[in-house]
Amino acid sequence: MGRTEANRSVTEFLLLGFSESAEQQLLLFSVFLGMYLVTVTGNLLIILAIDADPHLHTPMYFFLANLSFADACFSSTTIPKMLVNIQTQSQTISYQGCLAQMHFFMTFGALDDFLLGVMAYDRYVAICRPLHYSTLMSPGMCLVLLAVCWVLTTLAALLHTLLMARLSFCAGNAIHHFFCDVVPLLQLSCSDTGTNQVALFIVGSMILTGPLSLILLSYARIISTILRVPSASGRQKAFSTCGSHLTVVFLFYGAAIGVYLCPPSSHSGGKDRVAAIFYTVVTPMLNPFIYSLRNNDMKSALRRLFGAPAISSQRI
Repeated sequence: MGRTEANRSVTEFLLLGFSESAEQQLLLFSVFLGMYLVTVTGNLLIILAIDADPHLHTPMYFFLANLSFADACFSSTTIPKMLVNIQTQSQTISYQGCLAQMHFFMTFGALDDFLLGVMAYDRYVAICRPLHYSTLMSPGMCLVLLAVCWVLTTLAALLHTLLMARLSFCAGNAIHHFFCDVVPLLQLSCSDTGTNQVALFIVGSMILTGPLSLILLSYARIISTILRVPSASGRQKAFSTCGSHLTVVFLFYGAAIGVYLCPPSSHSGGKDRVAAIFYTVVTPMLNPFIYSLRNNDMKSALRRLFGAPAISSQRI
């Protein structure tokens, strides 16, 4: 009973965000609102275009649509609450709301990780094992891979949420961040967070380094195959696509690994907030452009979605 009462001694948290200056708050509101609208609109257009075009009902675009959904949800777990707090000049979030935000943030963030890994594997099969593609990436197998991604990410987020719910928060309620993340919450707890720290490192290592290893291995094999392509233009196009993908991968994973896998003593509020912007705001906003809008099939699908005549790939 004592543990429950201690847990409930904090009924709300304060999200301190980035700045208390009124002028900077207005600038931050405008910037993040614009980025959020671009993120949601871009990812929604990708989903609608893929759904409307039968030519895009393939494994690659199936996972791309799910990545766009995860990106839109990922940003939606943090940015709207921050915008509301800026607009209302309030920094509060309830205890239950904070845990819920943390849970869904981790769910969709980890889902992003796994989908990036699955998409790299899909490209590996398509380029390196084209004769087995229809078997290895059948509709049933795609659904199984997606289901595995959802189950693993949900269980990981649930584990951290349950472990966090056991802790007591009696040393203060001011979170030096713009959303409820695991690390700043652990820094506020007056309980023993050893179990949480171990779980964060072990589960975080599996979630982050597992898909990243799959991505690097897949692209190593892809690049090896591309180097044997006789056409110089074909190699250049393939390398350009790989470079764009890997840029976003390293942007996302570099920031996430720096926050979740570094020792607690290395964390600072300012650095963590800047790193969080990259993988919660910037990367989901860039994904529609990098993965889709530079793709000729995607461009044609978007034109058809808006009723404009599609331009043949030879003219793009």
